[in-house]
Amino acid sequence: MLSAKLAQGSVPRLERPGPLRERVYEALLELITTRALQPGQHLVESELAGHLGVSRQPVREALQRLNTEGWVDLRPAQGAFVHEPTEEEADQLLSVRTLLEADAARLAAANSGTAGIAELEELCARGERAVADDDVDLAVATNAAFHAKVMELAGNVVLAELAAQVDRRVRWYYTPVARQRGKQSWIEHRELIAAISARDEGRATEIMKAHTEHTRTTYHQRERS
Repeated sequence: MLSAKLAQGSVPRLERPGPLRERVYEALLELITTRALQPGQHLVESELAGHLGVSRQPVREALQRLNTEGWVDLRPAQGAFVHEPTEEEADQLLSVRTLLEADAARLAAANSGTAGIAELEELCARGERAVADDDVDLAVATNAAFHAKVMELAGNVVLAELAAQVDRRVRWYYTPVARQRGKQSWIEHRELIAAISARDEGRATEIMKAHTEHTRTTYHQRERS
């Protein structure tokens, strides 16, 4: 049952008024991305509606949209289930991420000033504290914020738009390995900051490539670790 999967109070009721359909969609997508709703989990409209404090109609519409986008599988006569990504799907997505983020690191090294570097250092310190506190949710969120900041500092709008399209799925794949990546991930972030600060475009590119590849490899090895 859904009630047994979600901790009490972990699903905030949605306030009215507002674009309810969109907000229900965003709430469900966030629960899937953070794996509060696990891959393969059965999604019952009435239970989701009760947790969100809405009627079943916006839930039904959100599930249909999520199905179109590949987050949910609608099975005839069975209902809705959180999509279970294949290893190939994950590999393709994380490989594309490596290409985008490596170029972002290069551009960040070319364009960043002291203010941008200070922001990266602040995020890195926050991530290190999250790891030390074993706060996986905060570590994942901070990791996403760190990479988004690098993308912002790159200064390429088109590159940022492409990265935004895969950001949610990157978080989805990173969450189950966040604890395993742990301190090492933030050590690599520190190395990246040093390369960006030194304006070493080549070094920043190589560090980001290695960093994202480590995450991809860890994801594929997660069940054997």
